[in-house]
Amino acid sequence: MSDDILVLAYSGCDTCKKALKWLEARGVSYKTRPIVDQPPDMAELRQWIPRSGVSVRKWLNTSGQSYRALGKEKVDAASDAELVEWLTKDGKLVKRPVLVTKDRVMVGFKPEAYEALFSARG
Repeated sequence: MSDDILVLAYSGCDTCKKALKWLEARGVSYKTRPIVDQPPDMAELRQWIPRSGVSVRKWLNTSGQSYRALGKEKVDAASDAELVEWLTKDGKLVKRPVLVTKDRVMVGFKPEAYEALFSARG
């Protein structure tokens, strides 16, 4: 099962730690990728954003330093294409963790959403 589950995470992120702990407690195998060192590339985001079911703006880590450095006004004025470009260049701008399966992409960690996904996988 680990071959089809990828988690992009940041080691200093408490939410990422909670998500990984949740997966491990349920025996879910996965591969991790350091999101700061290897942020999603353009091809991945073109696939993953639609599969996530949320807009590109929901992919932004609005509580992080990268977002604050850009400023809300600049982000609000940016096009979706610009936002995607920024996400490829700065892994800390991406809301995390990003969980990728062959069928679904989840941004952020909500235990109930993980529960629904993994109970459906059986």
